[in-house]
Amino acid sequence: TGARVVRSRGRRVPARTPPDPAAGPPAPRGRRRPEPATARRLVDRVRADGGSIVAAGGCFDLLHAGHIALLEAARKSGDCLVVCLNSDASVRRLKGPGRPLVPAGDRARVLRALACVDAVEVFDEDTPERLLAELRPDVWAKGGDYGAADLPEARLVEGWGGQVVLLPYLDGRSTTALATRAASR
Repeated sequence: TGARVVRSRGRRVPARTPPDPAAGPPAPRGRRRPEPATARRLVDRVRADGGSIVAAGGCFDLLHAGHIALLEAARKSGDCLVVCLNSDASVRRLKGPGRPLVPAGDRARVLRALACVDAVEVFDEDTPERLLAELRPDVWAKGGDYGAADLPEARLVEGWGGQVVLLPYLDGRSTTALATRAASR
């Protein structure tokens, strides 16, 4: 079969094949991670079990402590957290040329590796309204650097009885500030 064999205490045992880095991180013990394309099925399953869905969105370019605090706080608002992630084209339109600094596939992979994140869905529009209409989360969480009036998706979420939660913002934590500081060094 071509499998390697090693010796352990005098016994021959098959060698473990190192994990394929392209396959993404392994699921934590006792917790089965959904595949990227199954966020909608996850939402359906959680809802069928009587659970609540939380969604949080953003570019999450150069993940930092402010992002982590937001996602951990959002996850505490329900039974599963789906991150609505801006695509590369969407980030470029919102943030300008030269952004994103990290491609969407890599941003999604890093987000999926966080214990507080249950699924990630990438969207191409400027706002996640289409995706939110599909997922219909019970809670839409955004960082406190926004006001409810600044969020076009707030009216949509509240329209089906969902709640918009503005979470505290960690002062001084921003991807733009990090990128500017790094470029000046």
